[in-house]
Amino acid sequence: MRRRTVLRLGAVALAAPALATAAPGTAAAAPRLRVRGADVSSLAKGEDLGGVYHHADGRRDDAVRILAGAGVNWGRLKVWVDPADGYHTRPHILRTARRLHAAGMKLLVDFHYSDTWADPGKQFKPAAWEDLHGAALERAVRDHTADILGALRAQGTPAAMVQIGNEINGGMLWPDGSTDDWPRLAGLLTAGAEAARAASPGIRVALHLAEGGRGADTRWWFDNAVAHGVPFDAIGLSFYGYWHGTLADLQANLNDVSARYRRDVFVAETAYPFRLDSEDFLENIIDRPSELVPGYPATPEGQAAWLRDITAVVAAVPGGRGLGLFWWEPTWTAVPGNGWDPADPASGNGWENQALFDYDSRALPALEVLGRG
Repeated sequence: MRRRTVLRLGAVALAAPALATAAPGTAAAAPRLRVRGADVSSLAKGEDLGGVYHHADGRRDDAVRILAGAGVNWGRLKVWVDPADGYHTRPHILRTARRLHAAGMKLLVDFHYSDTWADPGKQFKPAAWEDLHGAALERAVRDHTADILGALRAQGTPAAMVQIGNEINGGMLWPDGSTDDWPRLAGLLTAGAEAARAASPGIRVALHLAEGGRGADTRWWFDNAVAHGVPFDAIGLSFYGYWHGTLADLQANLNDVSARYRRDVFVAETAYPFRLDSEDFLENIIDRPSELVPGYPATPEGQAAWLRDITAVVAAVPGGRGLGLFWWEPTWTAVPGNGWDPADPASGNGWENQALFDYDSRALPALEVLGRG
């Protein structure tokens, strides 16, 4: 997801469509989602640097216990190959997986196949794979995927689902895995999927795109994946209402692709601000009233309303194919040193106003909405 924070720092930006919203309050009769998830990738580093968390009433507690106690039942963790700060690698994935498992939560592992953020604007090869191509690159994908998932299984905390790539609208491992060359991209995706299934039998393989409101683009991508024989079990879409269209656009896309490909669907990433000002020195990604979705103010109540309404959208997918959703980085609070750039300890966090903990590190009302699902 990192492209959003670096939009003002020179990364490739995607044009934002016109925004609108579904009628508030549509979630009242929605059934409970099977996946009520939180991406807690930044949690380990934040805690190591002194981050703490509290219940809404001010009681300090372990962040994972707070999430699980609210009803969150899945955790999502990204994996990088050799990042500058050493996080999002095997030791930290294993450590956090043990905590999630102890709290009764299932795990989705999100492979970026990069040393840093991978998203629609950038899919950089890991430095160690820079000179690998063809079968050698596919072997690296297989080995890396099997290493992480095999280690999780060996310690008794197997992943329940895996993403082969992160927001791979334009492919992954560029230039080799670009959508300009679908046979090569399909080979890399298949290598990851097959390795995942071999290393962790019973795991569900998901493919993840951004821009969840863009139905034609989603169909084009998955039509190609199916035509090239890429194996997958579920479709994940990022959906941020200030970038990716309306809730009606998301509903239409989820309904269409779940029926078209006969797969379960889920929102792999969403979030919304509870305020606009920044707690640290770095301006937030969403920090102006003009950037908000109409009908959803940047308040704790507005954040909770957004989550209720996107929950209703997923729950309304026909045939029970709407698995659920993940809130992106609800625990990424403004802890000095835990900024967006793994190579720069002085970098700030542009996301703390979209966490599910306020600037006093107390749980916000939206966390209860997420857990009730």
